[in-house]
Amino acid sequence: MHRRDERETARATRWWARLVGAVAGLAGLAIAGLAAWIVAPTGSPVPAVGELIINVLPGPLVNFGKETLGTADKPVLLGIIVVAVLILCAIAGQLEWRRRFAGAAIFAVVAVLGMIGIAAQPDASITAYVPTIVGLLLGYMILSSLIGKLQQWRSPQAAAKDDGAQSAARRTFLAWTIVAGTAAAVAAVTGQVLLRASSAVDTARQKLKLPTPVKPAAAAPAGTDLSIPGLATYVTPNDDFYRIDTALQVPVIDPGEWTLKITGMVQNPVQINYAELTAKPLVEHLTTLTCVSNYVGGDLAGNALWLGYPVRELLAEAKPLEGADMVLSTSEDGWTASTPLPVLTDPNREAMLAIGMNGEPLPIEHGFPVRMVVPGLYGYVSATKWVTELKVTTYAKDEAYWTPLGWSARAPIKLASRIDVPRRSTVDVGTVVVAGVAWAQHTGISAVEVQVDRNGWQPAQLAKTVGPDTWRQWKYEWAATPGKHTLTVRATDANGKLQTADVVPPMPDGATGYHSIEVKVR
Repeated sequence: MHRRDERETARATRWWARLVGAVAGLAGLAIAGLAAWIVAPTGSPVPAVGELIINVLPGPLVNFGKETLGTADKPVLLGIIVVAVLILCAIAGQLEWRRRFAGAAIFAVVAVLGMIGIAAQPDASITAYVPTIVGLLLGYMILSSLIGKLQQWRSPQAAAKDDGAQSAARRTFLAWTIVAGTAAAVAAVTGQVLLRASSAVDTARQKLKLPTPVKPAAAAPAGTDLSIPGLATYVTPNDDFYRIDTALQVPVIDPGEWTLKITGMVQNPVQINYAELTAKPLVEHLTTLTCVSNYVGGDLAGNALWLGYPVRELLAEAKPLEGADMVLSTSEDGWTASTPLPVLTDPNREAMLAIGMNGEPLPIEHGFPVRMVVPGLYGYVSATKWVTELKVTTYAKDEAYWTPLGWSARAPIKLASRIDVPRRSTVDVGTVVVAGVAWAQHTGISAVEVQVDRNGWQPAQLAKTVGPDTWRQWKYEWAATPGKHTLTVRATDANGKLQTADVVPPMPDGATGYHSIEVKVR
């Protein structure tokens, strides 16, 4: 019986040591996050390791995560990394209980992994390593301190003490562990909030005053927005605009330090800074952007008013050489996109280096200070955020980020339509408004039809539109009868091409098929 009690006591003590290790690990990550906010935002170790993992994972795994998790892929990956670190730190706690400084080896391994992730980032500075070193060093000091208090309570020597001394040691250990754990959790959340606030850069962004465009966007005619509750608005507010990118940590770029280089197959390499770009004759244009990952009926599309400078004008200065057919654009975080050169030089297509979105400087998560906007192409081959370089090259010579993973190198947006309303699966008998949006960027929509069950297609009413580069709202008044019904939509573009019914997944160049919803009428 005595031996069993000893085993149970030892087992319980190991779990306390593991808890202490996890608390110390969380504290270390929290301190690193706060230090990154103070010293270098790119020095936060968890996002850095996450981006390294994404870069080294085989293509099928990256695509699996993208297809399975959608926009939740980043939080899930970051959560897995944090859990893995805490498990390692829990092991460190157990080792530290057995032998002093043994847990330091595990904390050192975690620190090295963090620094490897930071080193893999483009233009990593020396100061970017400081948060990880400081965080894990202080984390280990917390571990050592808490293990010391655990020994005062659970060690064989402590067992010889009277009950009062043991109770006091127990209370001291629990109090310090709770305080350390709570402080670590609060600091971790605070660090993430501060990093997202982007400090000085966010302040600089808010103080920017956008220049007046020499070519303002055409005023939207009355009737572009049907103002139906639940229907996507004609212009998508910045806060509601979809966000898809590979950045686990949003690049934070001071506009005063931003530059764009045009390199590669050009006669005259070009370099331009933010002040020079904003001093040029800017244009406004309403453009709908769409992600290639958007499933039929999905919401990875949005329409915004963009302010920027035509890419074709800068390319004209650079003078591309004969034989070039692609521009490889590079983001601050190293991500790349391949855009057909003829699209960017097309005088009838408002491809731009955008600095404004819906009347305000670009939100940081949408590419501040400068991003690309190209009508008619999926974002992964055109809409580079935080853009820093345009390399004029060829498809035979260079590949962009997603191409080696099995996605098409060229990806014009496919004709699509979507039902937004009714949102509820149960509606009342009588007249029911069915409404949604349809898009065929850089071509335009000429008709939308709705089918109820397997009956004939009925024409929907189209809203007005500014031009062919934006989506178009539509509505259909349905005389709903009791029972279960299937509503389906299809569109026709301005060239008379009917949307295909063939069901195709997003990979490799965009989904197709009709969007349908099930409705019960009571």
